[in-house]
Amino acid sequence: ILGETFDIHGGGLDLMFPHHENEVAQSECCHGKPMVRYWLHNGLMRADAAAGKVGGRGEREKAASAEQADVNTKISRSKGAGGLAELIARQGGERLRFFLLRTHYRSTIVFGDDGLQEAGVALEAFYRFFERFERVTGVSFYSLSIAKLRSATPANNTTGDLVTEANSRRTAFLEKMDDDFNTGAAISELFELVRTLNRFVDQNQLEDVAQRSADRIAELTAGASILKELAALLGIFQHPLAADRSQDDGVVDQLMQLLIALRAESRQKKDFQMADRIRNGLTEIGITLEDRKDGTGWKREG
Repeated sequence: ILGETFDIHGGGLDLMFPHHENEVAQSECCHGKPMVRYWLHNGLMRADAAAGKVGGRGEREKAASAEQADVNTKISRSKGAGGLAELIARQGGERLRFFLLRTHYRSTIVFGDDGLQEAGVALEAFYRFFERFERVTGVSFYSLSIAKLRSATPANNTTGDLVTEANSRRTAFLEKMDDDFNTGAAISELFELVRTLNRFVDQNQLEDVAQRSADRIAELTAGASILKELAALLGIFQHPLAADRSQDDGVVDQLMQLLIALRAESRQKKDFQMADRIRNGLTEIGITLEDRKDGTGWKREG
């Protein structure tokens, strides 16, 4: 017996009965007061066919209900699952967090390489915008101020259609978070917001230096600041990705710049077969080239 009443008590759905019911019986018989104000019963992490790669060895057993099946196949240390440090070292902390947040905490998560790969692909939509934002504004997305985090009003006073739409997404995001921490639905608002920001850049041709204006840059910055503010509530997109990536990234970038230069030289000489061979070869290993007015960039897929 740890105390009279707790505000929040968490635990897996497999502990609802009889574990938590026994706790309630003991506590309330002892103190004569409600034990818990709010219960948070999280779903379990279930192994899929690839779970052996993270040490999970639970097998799906025949059960009378889907809930019991989740309990029987949950990933846990008692069934040989690897630890969190192992997962972060292999997948990166932000990708793992994003993978978990895309599912409501009360739902079962099927853990496997396919799901983590999908999370990585989804994250690239945001990373590409962060790079684009810095190209257009000269300011790192990660340096944006979010001083009024979770306040009733946005953190800036900039006006414009983009900011109006971004604030609408902000309201929808907060409503979904207030609805039993519905992180999956809230993340869908982040996707809509980043699409809105990219559309603003396209419509105003902000990749072209000649088309930029102080007002447009200020409006884009205000919208991006709202994105960073909301992401902070989920603990994502607060630090440069380089912190999670290999130390070899500097060498990789130099090699990529060399390949990009060779491809540009091939195109200049009208050796389109070689230029296509370079692009297609990179695509096969998960690297995409992006031809822009200011040159050619590259990105990893997944």
